[in-house]
Amino acid sequence: MSPSIERQQLQTVHIVPLTAFHQNDQLNLDAQAAHTAKLYEAGMRVYLPGAGTSEFHSLRPEEIVELVKVTREVTGPDTLIFAPIGYQVGIARQTAIDCIEAGATGIMFMPFAHPYMSDRGAEEYYLSVMDAANCPTLFYKKAEIPSDALLLELAADKRSIGVKYSVNQMHQFRTTVSADKHGLEWICGSAERFAPYYMLAGSGGFTSGAGNVCPHLSLAMHAAFVSGAYAEGMRIQHQILPIEDYRARAGDSFNISMLKYAITLTGADFGPPRPPQRTLTSEQQAEIRQLMEPILETEAELAQQKSPAS
Repeated sequence: MSPSIERQQLQTVHIVPLTAFHQNDQLNLDAQAAHTAKLYEAGMRVYLPGAGTSEFHSLRPEEIVELVKVTREVTGPDTLIFAPIGYQVGIARQTAIDCIEAGATGIMFMPFAHPYMSDRGAEEYYLSVMDAANCPTLFYKKAEIPSDALLLELAADKRSIGVKYSVNQMHQFRTTVSADKHGLEWICGSAERFAPYYMLAGSGGFTSGAGNVCPHLSLAMHAAFVSGAYAEGMRIQHQILPIEDYRARAGDSFNISMLKYAITLTGADFGPPRPPQRTLTSEQQAEIRQLMEPILETEAELAQQKSPAS
């Protein structure tokens, strides 16, 4: 079991780094390392490499391990890294073990891709992997299973430390947080678009994909809400929303493709997303260039304010 994690360490922005590929579809670990180091320099301290926006469902288990390893290599000892875990239970157990050995702080169970789910089956799956890895564990809720009741039961397990909650029903979320007697950290799993409302209802942090291209903005938004500066937090959210609204188009099907193109506007080449992610048209690329221009200008200003000598 890894050293205990203080809840305040989780009360921040949880970045889901984009995954860099060469044109031959192999991981581009040099580009990945450079990007991760840049995120760390901006202030990101919690990483979910290989998770949803990182193209989890298109990655092989050994690629997730490589992403964990490079994240650990280029960040500091204060970094928390949670490896995404899913699929067949034997693969999940081995991937969890391999990721911990590669430097992960803990694991995060991804939403189930399996059909015919039940709480009983989910619990047995979770405990099987947790027993193998014996490490700090996050649960990602994006559907009916796992139920809130199961998550509250799992909260009693000392390895359970938090929930990435992405069912955007605020009363349900608030009721569940209030019922937690074991002190889990309840994290907004729906990024900047929903983060203000989750934070008002009891979340201490939120996940981010937009932070790949505007990490200082995402962190500034979080800091504003933590300090109680709600008007400022909403002002910053308004600046980020064009990214999130574009990603949410057509059933969230632009989630990855939009960011994969947007990051090229920062000078990074991460390659195209893997199938079945959508390919952007030239018109869509032009739309993204236009909406990103003021965001990147503001991001550059914030970065300059942080490092005036650079």
